[in-house]
Amino acid sequence: MKTALMFLIVFCIATTVVFGQTNMLDEKNIESQIISLEKAGWEAWKNNNAEWFQSNTTEEFLSINSEGVSDKEQVVNSTPTACDVKNVSIDNFKFVMLSENTVVLTYIAIQDGVCGEKKLAEKIRVAVNYVKRNGKWLEALYMETPMAK
Repeated sequence: MKTALMFLIVFCIATTVVFGQTNMLDEKNIESQIISLEKAGWEAWKNNNAEWFQSNTTEEFLSINSEGVSDKEQVVNSTPTACDVKNVSIDNFKFVMLSENTVVLTYIAIQDGVCGEKKLAEKIRVAVNYVKRNGKWLEALYMETPMAK
């Protein structure tokens, strides 16, 4: 009886550890996917590639910055001619999994470019929200604010 009880206790502890590690690995995998998507989005923006935004954002997508609020259609239509960006780098990621299908990523972006005649803020803090729909992660909300130097 003692042997069976000890086996049951060890089994329960081992199972808990294995499932906990699996969840942590899943979350790390999702975090990596979202960061990769976000980096691809910045490259698409830098290269004036509107197709990325068409394919990787929700229909209800909103972009919020110091100029105002833009919806998906406005972002897609303005991307091919909006800005001339020479360099972009993103780093200092903070990832939060809100649910199985909803995540938030924050980071700092450093950029060198102009939109029209206006120089872009060199350093910005960004927050993005991704949702999983039909098995694919899509960006639902993008917010940025310039950082003090």
